[in-house]
Amino acid sequence: MTLPVDQRRLLGAFLRARREALAPAAIGQPTGRRRTPGLRREEVAQLSGLSTTWYTWVEQGRDIAMSAQAVARLAEALRLNPAERAHLFELTRRRDPAAPVAAPVPDAVPPELLDTLHALSAPAYLLDRLWQARGWNEAAGRLLAPWFDSGEPCLLRFVFLHAAARCFIEDWENRARRLLAEFRTDTGHNPDDPAMDDLVRDLRRRSADFATFWNEHAVLAREGGLRTFDHPQDGRLRYEQVTFVPASQRDHKLVVLLPR
Repeated sequence: MTLPVDQRRLLGAFLRARREALAPAAIGQPTGRRRTPGLRREEVAQLSGLSTTWYTWVEQGRDIAMSAQAVARLAEALRLNPAERAHLFELTRRRDPAAPVAAPVPDAVPPELLDTLHALSAPAYLLDRLWQARGWNEAAGRLLAPWFDSGEPCLLRFVFLHAAARCFIEDWENRARRLLAEFRTDTGHNPDDPAMDDLVRDLRRRSADFATFWNEHAVLAREGGLRTFDHPQDGRLRYEQVTFVPASQRDHKLVVLLPR
């Protein structure tokens, strides 16, 4: 399978970013004096059992053959976490030999999923594949009023384009970086989605912070953790985020915020 030029460039940039982020000490190599951060290309190739020339060409975005087994060896050599590994396989359009086979997913959001939101007492909302809010319960409507009252359904657009987000979300820069790393994982699941490409292109053009964070090529699974907000009426509020991926709609996310 031949990858488009843009896809090969993304793949090369991702591999280079992960290679430069991996400390030599992590693989038992002396740090010494190095011209570039992280591992050298030949070190990654050796760890993968692949030729240095082949690996160099992949980073350079050349059109060369890649088997699923070779991609798996790269993932192991670069010590990729599960989200990064999945992103690598999606960039190469190869199936991870270790991944389970996914069942086909219907397009429409099941009404019972929306009903679930209103059955919860804690703030909860539903995101689609473009991270647009498809529904929320009354508690989320009050907590996330700065977002929902903005009239912007897309969480990413609110975070990066609305000044209110920087006041509302405590430690905005760190949260925005992590949010974007999580979204990049989703773009790997949908490499040929024109709507997702348009969203990224527009945000890169309109937000310097988005463009900077995007070029860091960080990848994360959407995880839970402590979330702190400076609410305009209720003051400083802390929640533990729990994110569920519905079995019936795997490109959606059900996000629940538990008061802490």
